[in-house]
Amino acid sequence: MDLRKLKKLIDLVQESGIAELEITEGDEKVKISRNLTVSPMTQPVVSKEATFVPLESNTRESVVEKESTPSPSHGTIIKSPMVGTFYRAGGPDDKAFVEIGEKVEVGTILCIIEAMKLMNEIESEASGTISEIFVENGQAVEYGQKLFRID
Repeated sequence: MDLRKLKKLIDLVQESGIAELEITEGDEKVKISRNLTVSPMTQPVVSKEATFVPLESNTRESVVEKESTPSPSHGTIIKSPMVGTFYRAGGPDDKAFVEIGEKVEVGTILCIIEAMKLMNEIESEASGTISEIFVENGQAVEYGQKLFRID
């Protein structure tokens, strides 16, 4: 079969959107098929990214609202604002930022979360006494995971 004919057939398959074309001319047989597995694989990744950003911002706002409204019987829960590694102190030999039973004010540094080699200080959003620490030093934390309870 002539190469110009093959080129035209390939162009026809691409333009028409058909998945497969098979032509027989005498003893020669040509089968042209489009790889359709690539297109469906690409679409979910794009749609996940597109829905992830709004979901993160909506979730972050709702977490902040819950944290800033303390429940009378359960205190205020401070949650992780990011994914990373939780550290109770600024360095391995340093004293922990806060301990259970310690009084804190709004803005007091509670811990550090390392994310992508950046050290992010997490500050208290409520005044009160640290009543519970949910995470161990050096533990990986997820977005929205409970870190501290302040009563």
